[in-house]
Amino acid sequence: MERLETDILIAGGGIAGLLASAVLAETGFSVLCADPVPPVTDGAAKGADLRSTAFLMPAVNLLAEAGLWQRLAPHAAPLRIMRIVDAGVQNATPMVADFVSDDIGQEAFAYNLPNWLIRREVLAYLETLSNAEIIAPARVGPMLARSTGAIATLDGDRQVRAALVIAADGRDSALREAAGISARRWSFGQKALVFTVRHDAAHENISTEVHQSGGPFTLVPLPDPHQSAVVWMDAGPEIARLAQMDEDAFSIAATERSAEVLGELTLQGRRIAWPIIAQQAARLDGPRLALLAEAAHVIPPIGAQGLNMSLADLACLRGLLVNARNAGHDIGAPDLLAQYSRLRLPDMTTRIAGVDLLNRASIAQAQPLRNLRRAGLSLLHGVKPLRQAAMVAGLGSKPRH
Repeated sequence: MERLETDILIAGGGIAGLLASAVLAETGFSVLCADPVPPVTDGAAKGADLRSTAFLMPAVNLLAEAGLWQRLAPHAAPLRIMRIVDAGVQNATPMVADFVSDDIGQEAFAYNLPNWLIRREVLAYLETLSNAEIIAPARVGPMLARSTGAIATLDGDRQVRAALVIAADGRDSALREAAGISARRWSFGQKALVFTVRHDAAHENISTEVHQSGGPFTLVPLPDPHQSAVVWMDAGPEIARLAQMDEDAFSIAATERSAEVLGELTLQGRRIAWPIIAQQAARLDGPRLALLAEAAHVIPPIGAQGLNMSLADLACLRGLLVNARNAGHDIGAPDLLAQYSRLRLPDMTTRIAGVDLLNRASIAQAQPLRNLRRAGLSLLHGVKPLRQAAMVAGLGSKPRH
């Protein structure tokens, strides 16, 4: 059996796992990342992740410190306005509320990139680091935690010794389950359809959420001013029906659902359906184990909170690990990992609850509830201190003046 040693073993090579590998390796730790599926780095290839990610400014700052943002920035579309369109009131003109980054002293709220491209650039960056290694396909198997470190197997034929294991192995995390950490999961009866469109009008770096019922229809700018990534959330059977439409009929349906905010939409490429759930782990630590990203939390794709919460996890954990290393302490010590859990759980719980509430408001079918939703949006947008507070809370950072 081949035996490997590393400071940190990361189970899961999705975007969160790859970013964690890059950030922690750049910080000086030796990192080994294992994933059961080789990464797809071509948007036209089978299995490519066609979703996009909007990096909020705290995440951008973290990646810039690691020297990674410089690779991603040329491919990113800045999101300077978050536009919410409420088209859910019968016989009424859609209400438009713009939340502008200038209001809180930010050049942009976020920067959006396709997920497959993020994988490509992060992998290219990792190849420049001598203390980072990616093994795929490889699955992290049973793990034994000892006072001197953790021992884990990779597909049964390799053994890895590490001071710390990070579970970034997704919502059905095998490492979380093996550690006996419970997770509460709930469903909304929704799915999300993810695809790319071309549109008549330029998006002008405005991210637009259109609300009627069933869930939001979100257009997120891509670098081409006439192209956007779309997340269309609705009831599961409706998403299944939409996914089977021919391309021309689907483009017409998408244009109508968008309230024509960018004119006619034309489908570009494939449509991918994803189930919408929420999930929260009871704690984020186990013996020699830290939960990260969807192993710790899952939320509906609203407000760009998902991966940005994961990067907040990473920033918190990185700080604790660096302090421990500098003090000559064990980076997998129980008190350090318990502190990580204590620090992250309050913010995680608050954001999950907030997104849950927003999603339920967006689902609303009854007209009185839709009217109430519009009134709440009008109040939030119309009072500047409330508007600014909402933007700052969503970003997870303080405004600059």
